[in-house]
Amino acid sequence: MTVAAPGIEVVDLVKAYDGRRVLDALGLEVAPGTVLALLGPNGAGKTTLVSILATLLPYDSGSAQVGGHEVATEPDEVRRLIGVTGQSVAVDDLLTGRENLRLMADLALLDVASAEAAVQELLDRFDLAADADRPASTYSGGMRRKLDIAMTLLSDPAVLFLDEPTTGLDPRSRRAVWDIVRDLSRQGITILLTTQYLEEADRLADRVAVLDGGSIVAAGTPAELKRLVPGGHVRLQLADGDQFVAVTSAFPRSVADEADLSVQIPSDGRAGSLRSVLDELERLDVEPDELSVHLPDLDWQKPGEQALD
Repeated sequence: MTVAAPGIEVVDLVKAYDGRRVLDALGLEVAPGTVLALLGPNGAGKTTLVSILATLLPYDSGSAQVGGHEVATEPDEVRRLIGVTGQSVAVDDLLTGRENLRLMADLALLDVASAEAAVQELLDRFDLAADADRPASTYSGGMRRKLDIAMTLLSDPAVLFLDEPTTGLDPRSRRAVWDIVRDLSRQGITILLTTQYLEEADRLADRVAVLDGGSIVAAGTPAELKRLVPGGHVRLQLADGDQFVAVTSAFPRSVADEADLSVQIPSDGRAGSLRSVLDELERLDVEPDELSVHLPDLDWQKPGEQALD
């Protein structure tokens, strides 16, 4: 399925509860076939935004479009385009994995032959075929989440909302879900992913937006956002004390460890910043034993606050 208009476009979106704005003139755009990770603390409005875009919750003012269709006035057209995987796994524990998928195929109005083919393809693709005829109640958390996402895909969505899809999963299951998200993105599906995991956003997203207080407080590629966070540096492992003294004198803002002759020089990771360090080392006639570039984690901070641990 192809969407000509932007996958998701939100302009000045407002949603309030009892006079408190959960979303405050929110603006957001996700291009077709890309992954946007939406980060933010609990209560920032991430799930509220997903619920609005999925036509499950009305908003007060502004505009929200999915696939070029206005959510408020064209909900049926939006629903034909989207798939939603919520924070809670929506599988029927009394049914087998295959029966859960067949149920969704029936809801998607697939004919019998198409339904059988789609169900088997998804069981194979999500590595669930061997357990397809076991009750979902016997599945592990990772298997249940994979089945949940597979059920969402039976409607062939062009836009997919994944609301904290790996919360509570063990590392192996989390990586399996990451592989699924990457595969879906390669197929051209537009994905809005909310997450509490910074590494998840870093690994999966084309762009990241940070939501706090109902508004986007930072947005960009993972690399761009990393440069906004303090902590990036070039680490030098030096050969002797003379080199150590020369480097620490030339870079007064560096963090030095005389015991192991290492120096950390603040850097934003850009090529120009690294080049200036290398030029200075050449001027000093210093060739370090080791040189490594370290970018900060993809964490976020409010103005005047330290990055979150």
